[in-house]
Amino acid sequence: MSDRPARGVDPRRNTVGAQLARLGFSDVERVAATMSRLGLLPPPDGAAPAGPAEPAGPAAGLAVNVIIGELAASADADLALRCLERLVEAQPAGAQPRLLPALADNPGLRRRLIAVLGASSALGDHLVAHPLDWMILAPDEATAGPSDQAAIRRGLLRAVGADPAAAVPRAREDGVAVLDALRLAYRRALLVLAARDLTGTVSLDDATAELADLAGAALDAALAVARAGASPADVPVRLAIIGMGKCGGRELNYVSDVDVLFVAEPAADHGPGALGEPGAPGEPGEPGDHPGVGAPPDLEATLRAATRLAEGVVRVCGTSTAAGELFPVDVNLRPEGRHGALVRTLESHRAYYRRWARTWEFQALLKARPVAGDLELGARFGEMIAPLVWTAASRPDFVTDVRAMRRRVERSLSRFEADRNLKLGPGGLRDVEFAVQLLQLVHGRADAKLQVAATLDALDGLRRGGYVGRRDAAGFADAYRFLRVAEHRLQLQRLRRLHTLPRDPGELRWLARCMGLPGAAELEDEHRRVTRTVRSLHEKLFYQPLLEAVARLSAGEMRLTPQEAADRLAALGFAQPARCLRHIEALTNGVSRTAVIQRRLLPAMLPAFADAPEPDAGLLAYRQVSEALGRTPWYLRLLRDSAGAADRLARVLATSRYVADLMTRAPESVRLLRTEEELRPTSREAMVRTLLAVSRRNPEAADAVGRARAVRRVELVRIACADLLGLLDVGAVGQALSDAAAATVEAALLVARRRVAGGDDEALPVRLAVIAMGRLGGRELSYGSDADVLFVHEALPGTPQPLAARLAADVIGELHRLLALPGPDPALALDAGLRPEGRGGPLSRTVEGYAAYYDRWSLGWEAQALLRAEPLAGDAELGARFCALADRIRYPSALPAGTIAEILRLRGRMERERVPRGVDRAMHVKFGPGGLTDVEWTVQVLQLRHAHRVPALRTTATRACLRAAATAGLLAPAQLSALDAAWTLASRVRNGVMLTSGQRGDLLPGVAPGLERVARALGYPADEVDQLPGDYRRAAARAHAVALDVLGREQ
Repeated sequence: MSDRPARGVDPRRNTVGAQLARLGFSDVERVAATMSRLGLLPPPDGAAPAGPAEPAGPAAGLAVNVIIGELAASADADLALRCLERLVEAQPAGAQPRLLPALADNPGLRRRLIAVLGASSALGDHLVAHPLDWMILAPDEATAGPSDQAAIRRGLLRAVGADPAAAVPRAREDGVAVLDALRLAYRRALLVLAARDLTGTVSLDDATAELADLAGAALDAALAVARAGASPADVPVRLAIIGMGKCGGRELNYVSDVDVLFVAEPAADHGPGALGEPGAPGEPGEPGDHPGVGAPPDLEATLRAATRLAEGVVRVCGTSTAAGELFPVDVNLRPEGRHGALVRTLESHRAYYRRWARTWEFQALLKARPVAGDLELGARFGEMIAPLVWTAASRPDFVTDVRAMRRRVERSLSRFEADRNLKLGPGGLRDVEFAVQLLQLVHGRADAKLQVAATLDALDGLRRGGYVGRRDAAGFADAYRFLRVAEHRLQLQRLRRLHTLPRDPGELRWLARCMGLPGAAELEDEHRRVTRTVRSLHEKLFYQPLLEAVARLSAGEMRLTPQEAADRLAALGFAQPARCLRHIEALTNGVSRTAVIQRRLLPAMLPAFADAPEPDAGLLAYRQVSEALGRTPWYLRLLRDSAGAADRLARVLATSRYVADLMTRAPESVRLLRTEEELRPTSREAMVRTLLAVSRRNPEAADAVGRARAVRRVELVRIACADLLGLLDVGAVGQALSDAAAATVEAALLVARRRVAGGDDEALPVRLAVIAMGRLGGRELSYGSDADVLFVHEALPGTPQPLAARLAADVIGELHRLLALPGPDPALALDAGLRPEGRGGPLSRTVEGYAAYYDRWSLGWEAQALLRAEPLAGDAELGARFCALADRIRYPSALPAGTIAEILRLRGRMERERVPRGVDRAMHVKFGPGGLTDVEWTVQVLQLRHAHRVPALRTTATRACLRAAATAGLLAPAQLSALDAAWTLASRVRNGVMLTSGQRGDLLPGVAPGLERVARALGYPADEVDQLPGDYRRAAARAHAVALDVLGREQ
């Protein structure tokens, strides 16, 4: 099928082929031949065609033939004609009335039958297999109005030989013949509905309700068949079949699983309360136990008999016979899912839902409705669950569960089909249904208008209750109907469960014509428009009304009460909704341009706050930043006009207290969020140039260093935001933090020298270099790391050594003071504790002084500490000379005996002293087994032992050294992988703790809310945060095993 004219035919000519092409037929040669065989074309001698024609002048074409005209108007004219020919050929000899004359004489039949043949090859196949079934479509009255639910039930029960008037209908038998009869009756009812649907005589709402009624009637008939096959020994039971999902909501598709629950009671009803108190051990409702264990003997027999009936219903509906199948019956929404009992009593259900059910189960119960079996028992089930459903939003895990459900839906699609999936794709049916159901759960507690099952009914209730604007509700209803109609037409074609828009142009054209659209392009355009509309659903349904609730402007047609607005915020994850409403009010009140823009921004930003770990803190920080920037013209323009900037701001503020604190102190740093490119870290060289220029322009020392630290503060915001938004890996974060520290020390050192020298740092008669140690030397700083350093000095010629030492000490003291001054940014603490003689030794030595010490007194741990030594700031030549000395100490040709044993004793002591008592050592990411110390000290032992002969090991970076050790054969690939993975995850956790709490820490939180905050900062989805501790334990355990193996070997 194609949008182009039929190949090889000139549509400007008036030949038969040209006329057929203009009418929309594709394979005109084949079509012409088929029409000739059917007698629809004028014979060659010009006699009248076999098919009737309306009066026309000599210019009239083939369209005057009413059958040809109807074929041309169908969704797929070629398909309709092929099916019609097959149907004509299948007619029994002598059958009356004859098909073609009936089509010519009966406009209603002609329209209905050809519409079906052009839209559904599956129903066409059914008609060919049952060639007289076309007569079902002949009477206008049979297809004029909605089918009666009771009539549908009567028809299917009679098809299996059951008496519809019987209190307990029973089929004549349970053999294949009865199953076939049920399938044929079901398919004929489907045929009539499809004909009415395709010709526009039934609305979508009525069609989906009728499909659900048809499924309910089929379940009743299946239950009658199951009773016919029941054992005579089975006790009488009452069995209700509860429709769930789209069946329960009376909004079923043409092809769908039918979700059900089964509820049973003894035939002699014991009444409520007779089965014991809910939740008692061994009684109904206890997860893991069959709901009949420990019950009275008659109840056990009831459950056995009811289970056999329920299994029979599932079998009757799902078995494929020569006549096909009805539909799969899905029972996985029952308590405990596929692991739970198939049938439960009312009391067993009550006990489960009160004690064990999760939020998604109450969301599913929104659509629960008795559809078959004992309807009175089913009604009692509905009365029992209603109070539980409508209080679900007050459960403590409601918000967490809702977020997890939404993310499971989002992850269930492949990227390839996501944008074309009508059901699960962005802007698809599930978006509408999920949002409407969530609002039902939030507001339905106090509003009976929302206690309905169908999506469109619920949306109308939200409109009438003032929870959704009239125009928005109409727009979403139209979008929902469009998506459902498209889904229905796709499924009708082959009666298969389909939800994805085709990509083939011909199939798209067919679908468009089925939906009354001109062609594929119009269908694609409308689908894009609809998904855009639906994608704004959360903003429109959830957040815009919150602004209306606090605005002092006219609320128009819709306004939530403060309590309703607070309920909605609480359901969305805000812990203190009343306080958050005050923030929203403060941001949006008034008629100023700022308030107007905030009213536009906030509905789009609130979802990002709500989805983050700390929405309340994020909203507060946003208010503080907004108030600090006041009427600054660029701020709101940036958030309004820069794609993604507002979303990025909301995400980082609601995830990281560290960023929120820095940004409220430096609000201008919001500019960094304009684009992702602006979040790339500044190079060390560029930062050094900037900070030195800043320091030189400001003669006053505190002011100069304060301005340099302010530049560092903005850089810290840049790095943290890039980290939280997934733009940097942990290695890049460590390098960027180290570079920012190095540039700041360089600038502060210049100012300190200038101050000690009295204004001209060049006049100071001493050279000074700062040597980076520890994680700073490896360019692996975390957000909370101190800067470990050593200082080395050298007197200029003619300067006495004591004077040089005193001046160096003065500069170092001033450097410490300037970097530790109180200010709005995190102080940069320099720690010289790794110097010779520790804190009792001089702050600085000459290169010769260090050499004398190391040659005579150095211990193994000091050589180990020098493995990270790297020039940081100050005199570059002096720093290089110090590192040349360090090379001799840290890369010895032979390691003194006992060095590694000494290092391991020190590690054990540090672990004992620095891991607080009472904490889980396995969760301590620095000193716990397999933590940072385990990995780094393993690497450093390999360096001490082998770096003299393996130059690639002479690096200060942990991960680079790991790779070099593996290349040199010192680590197996699996060992490299284990150590690298543990070090990476431990470093990320350490950063995550600082980012989320604003305080340094080395312990992975074991429980919420700390665990959730850290896990979310590390990129774990909300429903997978509990996996982080297990992931870390496994990674650390593997690394610890490798460390023990390597250290044992090297010792």
